[in-house]
Amino acid sequence: MGRVIAEITVSVDGFVAGPEVSAAQPMGLHGLRLHHWLGFGDTPPSAADLEVAGRMFANTGAFVLGRRLFDVGIGKWGGDGAWQRPCFVLTNRERSDHIQGVTRFMFVTDGVRRAVDRARAAAGGRDVVVAGGAQVIRAAMHAGLVEELRLHVAPVLLGAGTSLFDQGPRLELEPVLVESSAAVTHVTYRVPLPTG
Repeated sequence: MGRVIAEITVSVDGFVAGPEVSAAQPMGLHGLRLHHWLGFGDTPPSAADLEVAGRMFANTGAFVLGRRLFDVGIGKWGGDGAWQRPCFVLTNRERSDHIQGVTRFMFVTDGVRRAVDRARAAAGGRDVVVAGGAQVIRAAMHAGLVEELRLHVAPVLLGAGTSLFDQGPRLELEPVLVESSAAVTHVTYRVPLPTG
């Protein structure tokens, strides 16, 4: 069975988006800077950064997303829906499935545990990636569902915005891997699962 991995890009000061997130600015004010390592800037991504992103997609069978990430991102992800895997969108509003290209978005209203369970069933033994936003990652970590945390740390201070660990759980993490390029530092941690 694959692992449950929380994976997200974050600023050095812990923000996953800048202030003033909207459909026009899905990453908030200056937040797109976080994703320069993926080519959302003036320079193309490095071969090393493309390899990191490629490994994530190659090993992932399904994604768990928050409703806000879906709402602000859907118009930006292009005709194939960007994810190209089943996506389970955690929400408190009922909605029928949404298909964009080869990506099916299914909406889950009965909690993060149910969203992760459904993603595991759809993943075919591959990893489930909890891709954000911050609230969904915090909920999955509070529930003890996340086995690995992958942070892509962009060399920028946003100063304000959506904090990844605002009121998050207190955990001792085990560093597993650090890779870096000029645009980002990729840090992987093993997350201790609850005992008992």
